[in-house]
Amino acid sequence: MSTIVKNPLFYADLPDIDVLRVDDTFYMVSTTMHMSPGAPILKSKDLKNWEIVSYLFDITSDNAKATLQNGQNMYGQNQWATCLGKHDDYFYAACSCGNIDQTLIFTTDDIEKSNWNVVRINQLMHDPSIIFDGDTPYILSGCGEIRIVELEKDLSGIKEGGVDRILLSTQKEGISLRCEGVHAYKKDGYYYLMFIEWPFGSEECAGRRRVVCYRSNGLLGEYERKVLFDDNMGYYNKGIAQGALFDTPSGDWYSILFQDHDAVGRIPHLLPVKWEGGWPVIGVDGKTPQVLEVPFDECKTSFIVCDDEFSYEKNELIKQWQWNHNPDNDSWSVTERPGYLRLKTVGLTNCVLSARNTLTQRTVGPKFEVTVAIETEGMKDGDYAGIVALQSRFGTVGVKKENGKTFITMTVKDGVGGEFVLEQVETEMPRVYLKIFFDFENSRDIADFYYSKDGENYSLIGASVKMLYTLDHFMGYRIGLFNYATIENGGYVDFDFFRVNVIE
Repeated sequence: MSTIVKNPLFYADLPDIDVLRVDDTFYMVSTTMHMSPGAPILKSKDLKNWEIVSYLFDITSDNAKATLQNGQNMYGQNQWATCLGKHDDYFYAACSCGNIDQTLIFTTDDIEKSNWNVVRINQLMHDPSIIFDGDTPYILSGCGEIRIVELEKDLSGIKEGGVDRILLSTQKEGISLRCEGVHAYKKDGYYYLMFIEWPFGSEECAGRRRVVCYRSNGLLGEYERKVLFDDNMGYYNKGIAQGALFDTPSGDWYSILFQDHDAVGRIPHLLPVKWEGGWPVIGVDGKTPQVLEVPFDECKTSFIVCDDEFSYEKNELIKQWQWNHNPDNDSWSVTERPGYLRLKTVGLTNCVLSARNTLTQRTVGPKFEVTVAIETEGMKDGDYAGIVALQSRFGTVGVKKENGKTFITMTVKDGVGGEFVLEQVETEMPRVYLKIFFDFENSRDIADFYYSKDGENYSLIGASVKMLYTLDHFMGYRIGLFNYATIENGGYVDFDFFRVNVIE
C-alpha cells in the first residue's frame, strides 16, 4: 500500500498552505486573494491527489474595491495566509483581509460545506494562526514582532482583559524579511512556532527564504530558535518555505511548503518530516526529494483545473472556477442558454483589469494551453470579450465590436495601467475560437495568443507577452473569460466550451 508523489505537488499557484488531518482524510487551505469565492478547502486521501471541496466564503465585503467600482480594486488585498484547525466538534479558520483591514475568524461543523460562519475583528492581524492551550484559544500574528491575543472560548472575538502582548521578537541581524507566516503547534509538552524568513546572503547563508522554528515548553514562555530547512531544489535560489506540519494516522509526519516559481505563482511541495531531539527535521538530508513514497493507496480526484462544456442543470459552477473580484450574479448564466456560459456586460470600462465578471481558473506548468469557443451575436458596439492571461501585466485575445464592424483583437497592458490594442483582424464570423499557450518551463514565462475561424487552423495574433509575477496582484497568472462594455450595457457573449491541456 503506497503511492509515489512527485514534487512539486502542484505546478500551480497554491501558496500559504495550512493542512488539517481528520481521521484518514487531509484538508488543505490556500490563498486566493481577490478571487470569489475565496479560501478554497482541498481534500485528499493520499497526499498526492487533491480536489477542491468547499470555500470559506463567497465574498468578504461588498464595497467599491470588491466590486471594481469608482476606479477601485482589491488586487492582492483580500484573503491571505489562512490557518485551519479543529477543536471539539467544530472546524475553524482565520485570515487577514487587507481590503477591509479586518481579521476574519470562520467556524463550521462541516468542513466540506462552503460559506462558514464568520466573526469580524476590526484589526488586521498579519498571517494569523490560532492555537488552543487546553480550552483557551489564542491568535498569533505579525512579522518580526509576533503578537499573541487571547480569544473568547467560542472564537467570537477578542477576550476583554485577556492576554494581548508581543510574544517574541524574532531575529533582526542579517535578515531582510523577518519571521512571518506563523503556524503554531503543540507536541509532547512543547509549543512550536514555525515561520518563513528571508536572510541576506553571506558566506554562511544562501540568502533565500527558509523555514525557522521557535520552541518553548510554555506558550507564554521563553523561546529558543532553530533553522529547520533551507533548500531551493536547484531553482534560482528561491527557497521552499512557509507551510504546515501534520501527521498521518500511523504517526508519520509531513510538511507542505511553497516555493516562488515566478509567473505561474507559488507552488507547493510535499516533504517528509522526522522528529529528532524534540525538533522537526524537514526533507531528506536537508533537501527536497524529487519523488517520495507515501503509505496510502492512490485515490484519484478531479484536478484543480479542468475542462467545462457548460452543461449544467442549475446555475452553479464547478468549484475550479473563481470570479475576479465579486461577481454580479444577475449578469451571468449557464442555464439561460443550455450548454453555454453567457456573460453579460456589467458597467463600463476600457480595461480588462476593471471588468466585472471575469471568470478564472489557475494556470499550470510547465506548459499549459487553453482553448475556448465564443459566439458573439449578442454583442453591442464597443464591447470586447474573450480570454485573458490575467495578472497585472496581462494579455488578451478576443472579439471586439467597433463602429459596426467585428474584429479579432489582441491587447496588452499599456504603460499607464490601461489596455492597448496590438493587432486586429476583421471578421464576419459569429463564432470564433481562441487560444492562449503558456510556457512556464524554467521561468521562460511567455504567453502566446491565437485565433481560429474553424477550430482547427489557428493563427498567432499580436505578440508574445512576457509574464511577470507582480506584488500588486500577489497571485500567479490566471486564465480568465471576460466580456466588458465601453459604450453601453446590454450586450452578451456565449462561451460554448473551455478546454485545458497541461503539457508536461
